[in-house]
Amino acid sequence: MKPVRASHRSPSHRRPWCTLRLCLALCCALAGHGAQAIDASQLAVIINMNDPVSYAIGEYYAVRRHLPLGNIIKIRFKPGAATLSESQFKVLKAEVERQTASNVQAYALTWAAPYRVECMSITAAFAFGFNRAYCASGCKPTEMSPLFDSTSREPYTDFGIRPTMSIAARDFEDAVDLIDRGVRADGSMPTARAYLLSTSDKARNVRASNYPVVQHILGKRVASSILRQDVLYGARDVLFYFTGRTKVAGLETLGFKPGAVADHLTSYGGMLTGSEQMSALRWLEAGATGSYGTVREPCNFPQKFPDPVILVDSYLRGETLLEAYWKSVAMPGQGIFIGEPLAAPFRPHPADH
Repeated sequence: MKPVRASHRSPSHRRPWCTLRLCLALCCALAGHGAQAIDASQLAVIINMNDPVSYAIGEYYAVRRHLPLGNIIKIRFKPGAATLSESQFKVLKAEVERQTASNVQAYALTWAAPYRVECMSITAAFAFGFNRAYCASGCKPTEMSPLFDSTSREPYTDFGIRPTMSIAARDFEDAVDLIDRGVRADGSMPTARAYLLSTSDKARNVRASNYPVVQHILGKRVASSILRQDVLYGARDVLFYFTGRTKVAGLETLGFKPGAVADHLTSYGGMLTGSEQMSALRWLEAGATGSYGTVREPCNFPQKFPDPVILVDSYLRGETLLEAYWKSVAMPGQGIFIGEPLAAPFRPHPADH
């Protein structure tokens, strides 16, 4: 990972920031009001009919989340490859769009590979369409997401994009565990803790300066600890875990609450299979419900990784995991979002399951 200095371009449709934004977040947290969020009627699941695991995951997810039949999209391509070409993807995307109902605001994929479309992550490619403006060769910024730090509840209606998350798993059993955790998370208002690790890896520790703001937003709703250490061992109440390392030790000793979010800022965490660094899949296998990683060298632009301030604020407002994660990344073209999209532990009135 190459360190960089980058300016932060200001996108449109953004919430107030700095002191005003923090005050609003704290007022919302104290009031305890949850926001309207994307629900099952607005999410379409995409199944690769040539992949038995994808088919099984998609069918199970549709049942557990009570998706309308019209929100189950079936496509066919050869499974297993890490990367799709632009031409292969455009054929699949056209078929997906043909089957997508007009009210659908977001997508869920049902495979761990492919995780990339040439220079883009596959979740970004499904959201934006394949567009090299969201790629970068070397230490350069990319196009920003209009969804970043927005108040939108209907991203396709407002911006013409459908944020996408992959229900990624190595096998069907892991996917079932992940999906069930997401369903259990809904409205759980968990008693848990956020672990914010400031590590010795200077290039990957660029988010640590924002940790005190995260603590303010969490307030009394979720306990938090800023830890100046490289490894967390033995914690059994993990709801948020943010760190910066190529690999994270001790995951097998941790206990994650349903709906937990965890990620490590490094170059290739989004290479879900075959990475020399730790795959973001390891977080899900350890018990987290959502994670994120980049599929190409992003350098350490903070804008290409989740901003914990925005992620935590959005999640505590009652938004789904998919919404909170997507809104937290300014430049998501090289990053893949994985997890159970509809998990919403702070939405006060979850739908019946």
